[in-house]
This record gives sequence, C-alpha cells and structure tokens, in this order.
Amino acid sequence: MRLHFPPLRVAVYVVAAAIALALIIVFGTYGSKFYSGWRESRLLKQASTMLEAKNYVEANKLAREVLGLHHDSLPALYVLADATEKQNSEETVSWRAQIARLQSDNIDAQLNLASAALRFGQNDLARKTLEQIGPRAQDRAAFHVVAGWLARAEGNAADQEEHFDIAVQKDPKNDLYQFNLAAIRIRSPDPEKSAQARETLERLNQNPEFRSGALRALLNDAVDRKDFESADRFAQELQMSSDVTFSDYLLCLNFYRKLDAKKFDALLEKVKPVAARNSTDLGLLMEWMNENGMATDVIKWMEKLPADVTNHPPPAIAVAAAFAELKNWSRLRRWTRSESWGNDDYLRLAYQGFAAHQARQAGADAEFNTLWRESLHAAAEHPDHELKLARLASRWNLPIESEELWSHLSRNSQTRREALDALYRIYRAGNDLKKLYEVLQRLHENSPNDIGISANLARLGLNIDQNTKQAQDLAKQAYDRVPDDVSCAITYAFSLYAQGRTMEGLGVIRKLPPDAMRDPHNAVYAAVLLLDVNQTEAAKEYIQAAKRGPLYAEEKRLLEDERAKVPGASPSPAANTASSATPGGKSIPSPAASVAPSPTASATSTASK
Repeated sequence: MRLHFPPLRVAVYVVAAAIALALIIVFGTYGSKFYSGWRESRLLKQASTMLEAKNYVEANKLAREVLGLHHDSLPALYVLADATEKQNSEETVSWRAQIARLQSDNIDAQLNLASAALRFGQNDLARKTLEQIGPRAQDRAAFHVVAGWLARAEGNAADQEEHFDIAVQKDPKNDLYQFNLAAIRIRSPDPEKSAQARETLERLNQNPEFRSGALRALLNDAVDRKDFESADRFAQELQMSSDVTFSDYLLCLNFYRKLDAKKFDALLEKVKPVAARNSTDLGLLMEWMNENGMATDVIKWMEKLPADVTNHPPPAIAVAAAFAELKNWSRLRRWTRSESWGNDDYLRLAYQGFAAHQARQAGADAEFNTLWRESLHAAAEHPDHELKLARLASRWNLPIESEELWSHLSRNSQTRREALDALYRIYRAGNDLKKLYEVLQRLHENSPNDIGISANLARLGLNIDQNTKQAQDLAKQAYDRVPDDVSCAITYAFSLYAQGRTMEGLGVIRKLPPDAMRDPHNAVYAAVLLLDVNQTEAAKEYIQAAKRGPLYAEEKRLLEDERAKVPGASPSPAANTASSATPGGKSIPSPAASVAPSPTASATSTASK
C-alpha cells in the first residue's frame, strides 16, 4: 500500500529536514568551538587562581592544557612565563620569547624577554633583543635598566653606570633606579659622585625595601675609606636587620678581621653554630675561612662536627679545599676516596686527581689524567660545573687544563667574559701575542663600548702591526670619548706616532699628569715618541722610568728599535712575562676569592697594565 501525502505536507517535511540538517551543521561546526572556548576560559581562570595561590606546578599544568586547545593563547603563555619565573626555571625564556613573537610591537614584552634572557645567562639573546627595540625604546627608563644589567653581565662597568644614570634622569622618583645608580657610584673615583651616592644610600637606608642593600654598600664603602667608626655602625645595623642573610655575616667578618680581633672572634663564635645547622651556610663559612688563611681552623672544626654533616657537599668541598690549601695531599686523597658527592662528584674527582698530581708518586701523572678526564665528563653540559673546574685549574696552575676549559667556556655567553679574561691572563703570561690579540678582538666584540679593552686592542694591534686601520680608529674613538683617561691618551699618541704625526702625539702626552708618566708602561711610549723627534735628553727621564719595569715583550722591542737610533744606548729593561691584569686594566682576584655583596666600582683603568 502506497502512502500519499499532500504536497503541502511534503513541503513541510522537506523544510523541517533542511532545518534539522542546518542545525546539525551549525551545532557541529560552532558547538564544538563554543565548548572549546568555554573550556579554555575555565582553564585559564583556574590557572590564574593557582598562580595567585603560588601553586606554580598546577598553574603550569592548566596553562599547558590551554595551549593544547589554542597554541597561541597569550593569557596561557603569560601564566606559564610567570609560573616558571617564580620557579626559577630557564623555561621562562622560551615562554617570554613566544610572547615577544606574538607581540612584536609591544616594547614591554620585548624587555621582559631581554630581562629573562639575562637572568638565565643568555646574554646574546638579551643583546639581540635590545638592539632590535633600541630605536623605539630609548626614551624608556626600563630599557636603560635592562641595558645596564646587560652591560654588567658583559663586564662593562662604564656602560652600566651610563644606562643607570639615564634611567634615573627619565624617572627620578623611582627609588629602585636611584639605588642601582648609587650602588655603583659610591665607589667612583669622582669625589662628587661618590658623595652624592653615599647621601642617596643613607636616605634609602631608611626604606625597609632597600635597607639591607644600602647597608652592604655603605659598609663596603666605609671600609674602603678606612672610616672604621661608620663601618662599625653599619655592620651593627646590618646584623640587626630583619632580613639579614648569612652572607651578610661574612661581610661583617671581613670587616672585623681587619679592624677588631675581639669583635671578630666573638662574631665568628656566634656564627659557627648558626652555620652548623645548615649545610649550605656551613660550606660558605668554611670556604670563607679557607680564603682568609684559616684552613687549619677549618680542619679542626671539621673534626669536631658529626661525620654525616661534613661528609657531603657543600662542607665536604670546603674541607677538601682546606686540605689542598695546607698541601696535605695524603689526607686529601683519603678524604676524596669517600662515597659519591652526588651532583658535585666532579669536584671530588678533581680534588682526588690534584692530590695524586701533587703527591709525585709513581704513576701520578696517569692517575691525574684519568681522574681529570672523569671529572670533565661528570661536569659536561653543565657550564656552572665547568666554570668551577676552570677556576680550580687556574688556581692550581694547570696551564693546559685551564686553557682547554676556558676556551670551551668562552663559547658560552653566560661564561664568556670571565673565560676571555682568564685566557687573556694565560696568553699575556705566556707572551703569546697572536692568541692575545685574538682574545682582545673577542673581548671587544663582546663589550664594544669598554674603552679599556678598546685602548688595549688598539695598542697591541699597533705594536704587532695587526689591523692597523682598525687600531687607529679605535684609538681615536676611545680618546674622543674619554680624553682625560691616561690609557686612552697614551694609545692615541702612539697611534699618531704610527701615522707619522709624532709631534701631535707628544702634544697629547704633555697634557697628562706627570705622575702618570712614571708608570713604566706609559714611560715607554713617551720615550719612543721623544726619540723619534730626536729629543734624546728629554727621553732619558722616561727611559729611566721604563727601566723600573718589567715591560711587556712588545713594549721592550718597541723601545729597543727606537733606541737603536741613539748611539751608545744601554740595553732596555727585561720584558714582563707574567701579568695579573685584565684586558681592561682591572686587577682580577684569584678564582677562589670571595665576592663581597657590594656594587662593582665604575672606573676607567689603564689598558696596558
């Protein structure tokens, strides 16, 4: 039996089916999107709640779920960047980079990326980011703050001060910017700058947010100025501060050791039981004692402490260092033959190898080589571990091992500056001028605005006839920037001499303070220029000053070549074959020296010294 429907009913059925199909299509297409949007919003709200509650693991997990739904979700990326930053995770950099990619016109997003990169030692990324936004961000105080910290990471104190100064000018009411600048300038050789910085820090000392930092800077400054009455007051205030750290106690110990034996002994006895309750603090105090000639006391104290406290790092490392300091190789070997030191086992192997090396017994070299290779293998892929090994190799006077490690570390942006400084010392001591020049070139590329490095590179280039046009340009640029700097003036005068403009060079030298010209290195160049224009009598004073050397090999050769023109000249002083100076002319402490929590001095130094 066939059913017959009226045409109207058929039309209704057709329309209804079409509507149903349309609804299915609409809900199929947009319903899932609506649900995904609702779920994404819900997850983001939960992630933000977890972030505010400081549950960073859960916030991270929820934000990653959001990225699974929407891979370019900015709110989720911000949660991930903030959560990983709070966890001190290097992943922060990758999240900040994604945010910066999505917000390429947002200067704050770019500055956050540069700041995160700096925090985790990715200096190249920080520099590239700042260079990209520089033209658009020069009028922002925050840009100059980040640029200042990059300059510090690259070892360029002059640029750091300049950027911090600009930040203060652009936002003079910002106490943090005031503190950053004052912490640098308090150690400035300019009396007016240091006095102003001291006044700023005294004011910020009243602000709880900056109190401890201001006290640390003021204490170091008072000790440097030998104002022991003020230093004592700052040390007392620092110890009574609510947020005093264990490192602050070490800072106070440094001061009292120089001034007051009774107060030093009292504070040391007060700090010892505090340190013994925390292995990190115990290691810090033992390390400080080693560096201050108290290795014997470290061993005596160790023998009174429970073995389960001292047998593991960090105290175990400090005890090993004490045995090495005392040259007690047999005890050092026994100490490092104990159980593994976990993540620090590379240090146990290094100390054990060094003990074998120093014991001078049969097979010692082979044992040292084996243990050192094992130590390198254990430290591989961990730049902080390799850095500690490099410092030990330098301290232990292992030239082959230290050069190998520093060369490797010089390719890492996080460790590049310290590595290049170390290589500079190695090649200067070994009189390897070719490698020395290569290191200076790399240092200049790393810190192009550091006038000490620029002057040193220019001077060496002129001495060894290497890239003379670049050397002449660098010499003039450095002199134009800081004409009162002795190193820059001497280098520029030498550059003028190399161009056949000796009288102009002498005009530059005559503007310098007479005391500065008594330095043997500076005296060489004054003598050379005077001899070049046949002012032999005037040159004698500087030749005598140069004789008080020692001089660098290239300086000795330069003076000898010029003196060869003078009949009856006596031999030049011996060349210097070792130097502890840095390429910028700043003295570098031994790798194991403690770094006091104080601002770095900003000063123009002599490049050739």
